[in-house]
Amino acid sequence: MIPRPENPLIVALDVSELGRAEELASALAPHVGMLKVGLELCWAIGPDAVRKVARHAPVFVDSKLHDIPNTVERAAANIARLGPRMLNVHALGGVEMMRAALRGATRGAEEAGAPRPMVLAVTVLSSHAGEDLASPASLAFEARAAGLDGVVVSGRDVRDVREACGEDFCLVVPGIRPAGSNGDDQTRVLTPAAAQDKGADYLVVGRPITSVADPAAAARSILLELR
Repeated sequence: MIPRPENPLIVALDVSELGRAEELASALAPHVGMLKVGLELCWAIGPDAVRKVARHAPVFVDSKLHDIPNTVERAAANIARLGPRMLNVHALGGVEMMRAALRGATRGAEEAGAPRPMVLAVTVLSSHAGEDLASPASLAFEARAAGLDGVVVSGRDVRDVREACGEDFCLVVPGIRPAGSNGDDQTRVLTPAAAQDKGADYLVVGRPITSVADPAAAARSILLELR
């Protein structure tokens, strides 16, 4: 069994301005396990966004790589050179692509003299719903077979994935909303406590923390719900 993280909270810095990202990072660093840098911030600022946020707290690069294996391997190496704690790819890219991502992350981290980041696969995006999508549990099983460290999985599917992949596999659950908040554009959401009860290791929270007047207080409130 992998040990549960001391702090399971990942806050998504889904903003386009570096100043705002650093302001949030500074305020939230004492209260989070990681800060997520995703496509919005990376495409606004570039790779330097990862370096600057990492000065405050460990970073999850929400890269969602999905391409031919050679391209993904090189991209994962470049991300790993930035020193993040975690990065991800799309499980729908297949086993060979996921293996390539792991190779790239390993090589990039070695070249940078940094620990290898955890490499996770995205199963089904939490904004999706319906029965015509691939099974998250089967995608997670393929990610495990490829040697990845875990998956990003919706709260609704986390129990099935945990049963399919075992306890020594990291499950990151997005679309987390505190009790009483709306789901925004997420269709499959859970409260923090409910997600953790189902077997989540890390919980990704964005706007319920970053869009309020006191983000640090919002983060602390969620952590209190979990302890």
